[in-house]
Amino acid sequence: MTRKFSLLISWSCTALLIAVPLAALYYFLNIQAFAAFTQKSIRLPIEWGTVAGWQWYSLGVVTFLYMSIGLIGLYFLRRPFANFARGELFNIANSRDLRRFSILLLIQALMKPVHFALMTVLLSANHGPGNKMLSISVGSTEVRMIALALVFWVVSNLLIEGARLETENRQFV
Repeated sequence: MTRKFSLLISWSCTALLIAVPLAALYYFLNIQAFAAFTQKSIRLPIEWGTVAGWQWYSLGVVTFLYMSIGLIGLYFLRRPFANFARGELFNIANSRDLRRFSILLLIQALMKPVHFALMTVLLSANHGPGNKMLSISVGSTEVRMIALALVFWVVSNLLIEGARLETENRQFV
């Protein structure tokens, strides 16, 4: 069961690594769809009629850069789970990749408030004097992401210890 679940996680990461850039490309080519999606997704007092095309494209670039951190993390998460599906549990490569994933997850959690702040500045840039916005949002999602990153860091250390014990056991047999 563990191997099948690991394979499912690996394939899910691969699917996201393909789907997310394609969705980003679609939204970049259809900026009105991106604008409509953004307007529905965020609840800020933005004067939507003042937002110009350059602002939507700038927001798209900033958002894709933020999402790229997660995509790189998924790449590194996919590799150990593919190894787990093949029965390769304790090795240095798995530990290294899980550690990279945990670092990228931590970076993304810390960058989320920065991304939100940039988004509010970009979308309110055309507002009149005194109506421009700078909003920073930190919530329980960021705390959960940080906790998950730390858990993966510990798991990567456990894999190193498991690899050491496995090597030691082979020497006695």
